[in-house]
Amino acid sequence: MLNTAPHIANLAQVIQLAVAPVFLLAGVGTTLNALATRVGRIIDRARTMEDRLVHASPEQTEEYHKLLRVLSKRATLINRAIGLSVTCGFLVSLVVAALFISSSLGINLDAPIAITFVIALACLALGLVYFLREVILATNSLSFGGARPTHLEVDKSGGVAKTPVAKE
Repeated sequence: MLNTAPHIANLAQVIQLAVAPVFLLAGVGTTLNALATRVGRIIDRARTMEDRLVHASPEQTEEYHKLLRVLSKRATLINRAIGLSVTCGFLVSLVVAALFISSSLGINLDAPIAITFVIALACLALGLVYFLREVILATNSLSFGGARPTHLEVDKSGGVAKTPVAKE
């Protein structure tokens, strides 16, 4: 009878090693869901603005164009975040596959696996930076009931001053 116990133990080890990257994949999937929702809302808002442009006065047209520029920038940032997150998911999938290939074929892929995983994490981190930039841009472009939001700043004498947030 064949002694399969070492092979099963080796496979169990590979599965244990693959668990962390698989959890990362689940997190990336959740992040992609949030990003896709945001880009969908940006597109819907842009379409609404474009529909309003048809019947807008010259003053309104200028304001709508400003808002559309902000929406375009936000969409660009979210699209970059999505691209980097998808790249991360792809690379993590390659890591999991390489773990099983390395074990099955007895090939030492430690260095390529480690490098691929680090690149995947870098893609995720950069994608989150783009996501943060989009969120900041979105909140900076808000007006609450027509009033511009303000930042609190401390001056040299220790006093607090409110300064309007610049529209981007």
